[in-house]
Parts: sequence; structure tokens; C-alpha cells
Amino acid sequence: QVQLVESGGGLVQAGGRLRLSCAASGRTLSNNVMGWFRQAPGKEREFVAAINWSGISTYYADSVKGRFTISRDNAKNTMYLQMNSLKPEDTAVYYCAATSKWFTTLVQATGLHDYDYWGQGTQVTVSS
Repeated sequence: QVQLVESGGGLVQAGGRLRLSCAASGRTLSNNVMGWFRQAPGKEREFVAAINWSGISTYYADSVKGRFTISRDNAKNTMYLQMNSLKPEDTAVYYCAATSKWFTTLVQATGLHDYDYWGQGTQVTVSS
């Protein structure tokens, strides 16, 4: 049984930064694609970023490209999301996810149905 626990959310002013962490337990996820999603009030959960098992390959939603950076430390079984230049529209609950599926490219790993394991989410609020 895999458990994912997010942390690092909070309240920040526009233009500020936050770093989210996702700690995995139960078994190692060093061979798995992992990703971040977010869900704003009244909206569907949407893809934010994904990273391959080694951390060399990453993929981002257009809305966060150039501002967010996804990374992972397999020795710590932890994934991160560095969020810079935050905007009010980034306000959402952020979820980390992991999948046991194999993808040729991370462009294929952007759907909710692509992921098997989910964290409980962490709130990020950006004030204007």
C-alpha cells in the first residue's frame, strides 16, 4: 500500500514562492512516474507537472511553465514542486500522485486516470 503525504502549502502574496513536498511511504516509488495536480474551488482537478523515474524528464502545463519546477529525490522517496512568481489564479488544493503505468513520453501522463496513488492534498492560497 502506497501512501503519499503532501506538505508545504500555505498563504502567500502574489509574486511570492512556495515549495511543496510529497513524501511517499509503503514502498519505493523510484521507478514510477509522479506528478502534481491541482483543484481550484468549483473547478475540475487539472494537471500541473510530471516527472519520470530518474528526474531527468519533466513536463509542465502551459499555465505554470517557466514558474514551477518539479523535482524528486529517490533516496528520500520524496517529490517536490517549487512554485515561483505565484499568481492568485494558482490558488488551489495541490495533490501529488504516482503511477505504475509506463509512458513513452510524459505528455501521455497528464490525465487523472493515468495515476494510481494520490495524496490528500495541501492548500495553496495566493493573495493579490
